[in-house]
Amino acid sequence: HALIVPTKSIRLKDGLSYEEIPVQIIHRQVRKLRTKEVALVKDLWRNQLVEEATWEAEEDMKKKCHHLFSSDSIPDQGTHSL
Repeated sequence: HALIVPTKSIRLKDGLSYEEIPVQIIHRQVRKLRTKEVALVKDLWRNQLVEEATWEAEEDMKKKCHHLFSSDSIPDQGTHSL
């Protein structure tokens, strides 16, 4: 199947590339490693389906997109061990 995305909603750069922009954080979870815990957030990106949302480090996303974070807007999925 081919995915057709209207280009009017995407700002194309030179070389026909475009920047992915996160529009919403849909989940949060903490991964427990041997020596530390890492908080992850699942990001929904502009012009992408929910199924294509990606897990990113919460610390990195807060630096890039602090406007997406509010105390009650992110569903927490708890802590998971690796």
